[in-house]
Amino acid sequence: MELRDIEIFLTLAEELHFGRTAQRLRLTPARVSQSVKKQERQIGALLFDRSSHHVALTALGRRLRDDLQPAYQALRKGLDNARLTASTGTAAADTPLRLGIVGGGPLDDLRPVFDEFTSRHPEHPIQLRSIPFGRPFAGLRRGDLDLAVLWLPVREPDLVVGPLMFTEPFVLAVGIRHRLAQRESVTYEDLAAETTLAADVPDYWRAAVVPFRTPSGHPIRVGPTVADWMELVAIVANGEIVAPVHAHAVRYHTRPDIAYIPITGVPDSRWAPVWRADAESDVIRAFLDVITDLGPLHL
Repeated sequence: MELRDIEIFLTLAEELHFGRTAQRLRLTPARVSQSVKKQERQIGALLFDRSSHHVALTALGRRLRDDLQPAYQALRKGLDNARLTASTGTAAADTPLRLGIVGGGPLDDLRPVFDEFTSRHPEHPIQLRSIPFGRPFAGLRRGDLDLAVLWLPVREPDLVVGPLMFTEPFVLAVGIRHRLAQRESVTYEDLAAETTLAADVPDYWRAAVVPFRTPSGHPIRVGPTVADWMELVAIVANGEIVAPVHAHAVRYHTRPDIAYIPITGVPDSRWAPVWRADAESDVIRAFLDVITDLGPLHL
């Protein structure tokens, strides 16, 4: 199996969509399909169950993904380090800390952590990236990020959760003309009469913010699938859905057509850094030390 074929297989295993895989790799869907078929002929069994509307890994495909991912990431890292040293003369230890946060996150509130890390480790400048909440783990698994700051829980067998970084309440985002827009507060019970968003993420991770049922057991209607903040605000402002979101949205995403209503009766959301179990490094451990020393922030 050639390196490009391995890259195609691992990307398709993550995306589970031929079109998105082709787009990410700048290939045609036909090229992706040909590569997968070639790999399956070489192995002698199917790696994906696929139809016109569905792509899923077979048991063999899942095992191959788990076996290939660490070796592929190590190879990519070695090549990247060699290119960096060749082009700049900079040692691999001087590379930045690549840090992603869902939706861009409350960056100004987290400056004390970033500034302390930079003060201790000026040789590792922080590169911040926004993670779409429709793909919270993708950047880590591709090797594009060293750490991702995500809301908890995270229960992925290949990922490790670090110390608590910050906590914050929840608010309900509604269109300014919505019936709840003038309320001083709401509860999750109020969602029994509403439609909220769907997201192509693990159910447990979505339910930590957007539950499937109210506390008394009433189902909450699910509307369109949303992958990022820009998709979310458009349909909330239009009144198609309401959306429980994290309270930092009030400060960082104020809009004239959206109201944010405090949600009462639920514990605060908890956020922590997450990394790949096979990719822990000295720079990751240094960042975790700063979080531990400063203690969790409350927004």
